[in-house]
Amino acid sequence: MDVDQAARQLDRRGANPPPSGDHRRAAKGRQGGLNQLWASLTRRRSRVLIAVAAVAIGATTLSGLATIATDLPRHLSRELRSLGANLVVSPAAGQEGITAATLDQVDRALAGHTVVAAVAFRYQPVRVANQSYLAAGADLAQVAQAKGYWDVQGDWPTGPGQVLVGADIAAWADLDLGETVTVTLPAAAAGGAADGALEPDSPATGDTASGTGTTAGGTAAATQLDATDTSQVLEAPPAATYTVTGIVNAGGSEDQMVVLWNADLEALAGLGRWDVAEYSVASEAQDLAALAEAVTQAVPVVQADPVQRLARSEADVLTMLRTLLWLVAGLVLVLTMIGVSTTMVAVVTERRSEIALRKALGAQQATINREFVAEALVLGVVGGLAGVGLGYGFAWAVGQVVFHRSIQMAWWVALVTVLAAVLVTRLGAILPLRRTAQIDPAVQLREE
Repeated sequence: MDVDQAARQLDRRGANPPPSGDHRRAAKGRQGGLNQLWASLTRRRSRVLIAVAAVAIGATTLSGLATIATDLPRHLSRELRSLGANLVVSPAAGQEGITAATLDQVDRALAGHTVVAAVAFRYQPVRVANQSYLAAGADLAQVAQAKGYWDVQGDWPTGPGQVLVGADIAAWADLDLGETVTVTLPAAAAGGAADGALEPDSPATGDTASGTGTTAGGTAAATQLDATDTSQVLEAPPAATYTVTGIVNAGGSEDQMVVLWNADLEALAGLGRWDVAEYSVASEAQDLAALAEAVTQAVPVVQADPVQRLARSEADVLTMLRTLLWLVAGLVLVLTMIGVSTTMVAVVTERRSEIALRKALGAQQATINREFVAEALVLGVVGGLAGVGLGYGFAWAVGQVVFHRSIQMAWWVALVTVLAAVLVTRLGAILPLRRTAQIDPAVQLREE
C-alpha cells in the first residue's frame, strides 16, 4: 500500500509540476494588483460611493428611457387606436361588397399581428322625419371598441331595437334619449312605386274630385283609381321604429347617421354584404403599409389601405418622443462622465504623494494607468448593474402610471446599459490619467 501511494504521488507530481519562478512571479503580481485595487477602493469609500452613485444615476436614466423608447410603440399604438382605425378594407374593383367568408380570409391574413379592434359596416340610405340620412349596420359592441373617440350622450345600445342617432338627426327630429325614432327606406330601395301611379308629393292639376287630372308637365292621363283594384294602390315603403339610447356627437359624418345592429338593418332592408371593414392594428407606419399590401395580395377581392393621415401622425409622435428620450439619455450620460472624471481627479490629487513615491521606486506609468483604468471599470460595472435594476423599476413605474400596463425590458437594453456605463467611466478616466502622468516625483517628494 505504501509503495502504491508513493507511485500515485509521483504520478501526480509528474502530471502537475510545481509552478516555475516566472509563473509564481506573475501570479504574485496579479494577486498584488488585486489587493492594491481593493485597498484603493476601500480606503476612499466615500468618493467611490459618490462615483458609483453618479454612474448608477446615468445608467438608470439610460436603461429606463431605452426601455420606454423600445417598448413605447406597442403601448402608444394601443392608446392611439382609440382615435380610430388605421387600416381600411374595402371591396376591390368589380366587387359588390364584402362577404363573411372574405372577412374570415382577412382575419387569417392579419394573424400574427395585434388587432386591437375590428368592425365591419354596411350602409343603407334611409329617411328620418322626411329627411334623407344614412343608416350604418354593424356589431355595436365592436363599434364601441373601435370608435372610442365618439362622444356618445347616453348609453350604447345593448340589444336589438336600440339605436344611436347622430346629433344632427336628433336636432332635426327633436329626438331625446329614450324616445322612439321611425326609420323608413326610400321608395327606390323598397322597389319603387307602381307604374302610372302618382307619387304622394307629385304636383298635379285638374279635377281631383272626379279622379282625373293633368300632371304639371301638361300630359293628360286618365288615372281614375278603382278602390277595389289593389294592384294600383301604392304600398308604403318598409319602416321600423327603434328606441334611441344614445346620441353621437363626433364632429363628422357620424352626426348624420343612424347606427343600428346588423340584425335590425337586415330585417329592415334585407340581407346584404358589408361595404367596408375597419381594423385598428398595433403597428408602426412603415409596417402598416407593408401589412396592407400583404392583405391585398392574400385576399384579391378586397383592397386594404392604411389611413395615411393617422399613420403619419402616429409616426411623427413616436419619432418626437424617441428623439426626446434619447437626447435626455445622452445628456445624462455626459453629465455622468463629468461626475466620474471629477471624482477620479480628486482621487489622483489625494494620491499624488503615493504616485510620486511609486514612480521614484521604479513603477512604470503604464502600470499606474492600468490601476486607474481598472478602478474605472469596476465603478462602471457596479454602477451599470445597479442602473439596470433601477432603470427597469423606473420604466415599470412609468408604464403603470402613464399607460396602465407593464413595460418589458429587452435583454440587449441591459447589456448596452452596462457597456455604456463602462465606456463612460473609461472616458471619464482620461483626464485623471493625464494628471498622473504630469506628476514629477522629484518635485512632489521635495514638497513633502
